[in-house]
Amino acid sequence: MLEVIGAGFGRTGTFSLRAALETLGFGPCHHMLGMLERQEEIPLWRRAAQGGPTDWDEVYRGYRSSVDWPGTRFWRELTEFYPKAKVILTVRDSQRWYDSAASTIHRAAMDPAPPATPVLAQMRAMSREVVWDGQFGGRFTDPDHARRVFAEHNEAVRREVDPDRLLVFEVAQGWEPLCDFLGVAVPDEPFPRSNDRDGFESLLREHAAGGPDAVPAS
Repeated sequence: MLEVIGAGFGRTGTFSLRAALETLGFGPCHHMLGMLERQEEIPLWRRAAQGGPTDWDEVYRGYRSSVDWPGTRFWRELTEFYPKAKVILTVRDSQRWYDSAASTIHRAAMDPAPPATPVLAQMRAMSREVVWDGQFGGRFTDPDHARRVFAEHNEAVRREVDPDRLLVFEVAQGWEPLCDFLGVAVPDEPFPRSNDRDGFESLLREHAAGGPDAVPAS
């Protein structure tokens, strides 16, 4: 059963938030990248993207929290299905978010080169259905449209989620607001800073080589 639902788009610090939640005891935390090791989840998300019936307990079996896509696409369904779960909306300047997403996760998803493995092919197809064709209507390369989708999503989460249940969070704020919101002690270690642009570029190179940490589209 999910206790924490991340409602922020990818490239708003979701990978750092995943590491932070797991450090705080809210793991395992679902994130697109983790599906490389749990490929049996991919058809479940493709069915959800196509409007098929979705058993969220089946999708999230074994997880205590979720961040990033594909879960973010279904934040309304998840907040209704898990009414006691807290919601974290990671936010970022819209132009910086767009530049980062365009140069990393969108570029990886739309790479014309054949995927190195069948799993990466499945991941790429799923990410297009859920995110690039689903969330952005196939128009992510229109910056104005993409930023508008980003802004409208954030506004909808703020408007529709009970304020007592919601944390609007920038990862640069570190542990204090997150731990206060979740009612846990602040760890005696630095807040995780993961998956920045340079790190993602490194992962892209491994993807091109078919390495074990390949990243298809998240």
